[in-house]
Amino acid sequence: MTDLFDPCELNGLKLQNRIALSPVTRTRADMEGRVGELQAIYYAQRASAGLLITEATAVVPEGRGGAFTPGLWDDSHVAPWKEVTDAVHAKGGLIFCQLWHAGRLSHSSLHPERAAPVAPSAMQQEGLVFADGGFKPYDMARALELDEIAGVIANFRSAAERAKAAGFDGVELHGAHSYLIDAFVRDMTNKRTDRYGGSIENRARLMVEILTALVEVWGGERVMVRLAPIGHAYNAWDSNPEPLFTYIVEQLNALGVGWLDLVEGDTGISREAEPSFDLSKLRKLFKGVTVANNMYDRDMALQARADNTADMVAFGRAFIGNPDLVERLKLDAPIVDADRKTYYGGGAKGYIDFPTLAES
Repeated sequence: MTDLFDPCELNGLKLQNRIALSPVTRTRADMEGRVGELQAIYYAQRASAGLLITEATAVVPEGRGGAFTPGLWDDSHVAPWKEVTDAVHAKGGLIFCQLWHAGRLSHSSLHPERAAPVAPSAMQQEGLVFADGGFKPYDMARALELDEIAGVIANFRSAAERAKAAGFDGVELHGAHSYLIDAFVRDMTNKRTDRYGGSIENRARLMVEILTALVEVWGGERVMVRLAPIGHAYNAWDSNPEPLFTYIVEQLNALGVGWLDLVEGDTGISREAEPSFDLSKLRKLFKGVTVANNMYDRDMALQARADNTADMVAFGRAFIGNPDLVERLKLDAPIVDADRKTYYGGGAKGYIDFPTLAES
């Protein structure tokens, strides 16, 4: 007795069910950011989900968070993505494109001019990044100049226009996990003293301005934003997240943004983190469709709909080895745990070679 698997209409889109494919980076594009036949097959195989959200797709080459990740920074990217959206639509699916700028979490080897990555404030991330030529230490990122910010907004607008030309059904702004937009939002990574730093309103300004551009291109009902209010990705967080993200959700409502992809806790690690607050407050405050995300299993998804704590539930890792995950969840059938060695990079193996329940 659940509506999790029932067709529904949300924001004018007719969905097959209330299950979403969460963005899952698979690093199988080419070094120019182009997708191909593999991606068309991969997403079409998973088109039984109510809504697919693509892996993070960079709006500029230096916005990639690693080698072999896809892009929409050039008109040459449109036709390959159109093959993907056509394949999904042929299977009756819907697909949004997640637009992304990795900020400091990129590498100079991915920049056309080998320039340093950018961030709200100068900072060097610890650890290694999968760059051109293999794993390398993160570069020292430089602070974006004030007069460069308009260009960042324009890059997102152009990518949103290309997403529309490529046949997507909407776009998602990646506003989480310490990538550029999230790094502007949080006081740990934003030490600016101009109109994009300091107060909550200033730190949220870039996100709001980019979302304004996306809404102008797509209309609010076709725009989603991913937030991870208490996440600690790349060891970054905000000292007081509740008023910050309350303000952000209020701005989403003011803009008419239709979808909130809400990551609960540390993505892929834990559903808890500190400093914390009751994320259900954001769900109640937001006027659009809320997609619950992070480490959900079947029972949790059923409970979320029974309690109406989310309009949809997203699954990421489980979709890797189970292209027919919706059917498996519906039947309470076994879930394949894909070999993690094939998560990132490579070809068809571990990507499009998983059988459906009927085939197996």
